[in-house]
Amino acid sequence: MMKTAACVTLILLCSLGAVARAAPKAELWQRWETHDPQGEDRVDHEVFSAFLERYVDDTHPSGIYRVRYGDISAASREELASYVSSLEGVAVDGLTREEQKAYWINLYNALTLTVILEHYPVESIRDIDISPGLFADGPWGAKLVTIEGEKVSLDDIEHRILRPIWKDPRLHYAVNCASIGCPNLQVEAFTAGNTERLLEKGAADYVNHPRGAGREGKRLVLSSIYDWFRQDFGGSEAGVVEHLLQHAHEPLRSELEAFQGKVKYRYDWGLNE
Repeated sequence: MMKTAACVTLILLCSLGAVARAAPKAELWQRWETHDPQGEDRVDHEVFSAFLERYVDDTHPSGIYRVRYGDISAASREELASYVSSLEGVAVDGLTREEQKAYWINLYNALTLTVILEHYPVESIRDIDISPGLFADGPWGAKLVTIEGEKVSLDDIEHRILRPIWKDPRLHYAVNCASIGCPNLQVEAFTAGNTERLLEKGAADYVNHPRGAGREGKRLVLSSIYDWFRQDFGGSEAGVVEHLLQHAHEPLRSELEAFQGKVKYRYDWGLNE
């Protein structure tokens, strides 16, 4: 009887763990819908751009941008902290939609870097279990900053602000989870002026890299991002393929157009170091 109870408990724990790791739905936090179409305020992201240019290596032979976490100096850590603090002081409601989009993307990425540095060395961001809840996995649910009086987490930024407000699947190529399987962390900060260019670059770089999409025999092998967030990519595997075709280069484009087989998903949570 005790053995049976233990098995039931183990199954329950595994089930709850799977739920905890499932991608959250895009559910709007209405507090952040406000914006000013005529807003003249501009958020300064130059400090973050300099940080990224200094510590993100875009020349790695794998084609995956790597962060030199071990080389980040104490002074640079302070600059990153000051940058995040400056974003906490921004009156987000008074920004245009374009400024807000860049603001939230940069805040997400800066916070992710901060969390990694606070726990470095670490093999994976999923080992940083600071989110609330018994079965919490990773740092995404922890309230890390306060914006206009509201405590905000990484999950809030991605799933309650960026995804539901902009409904742009390319945002998945912008917010970085510090993992090998994740789209590249760009070597420059997002701004209202360069966001479209960087989103297109991020999409093309990821889709045409094996960790994004590729073939293994008759199987199409895709990043688990396209499974976790399928609703953002058309709601079906056919929708995912259609999205991929928008960014695919040859020979991937021809392979996708002719594809009729099965799909396999995979993801590498190793640190993007």
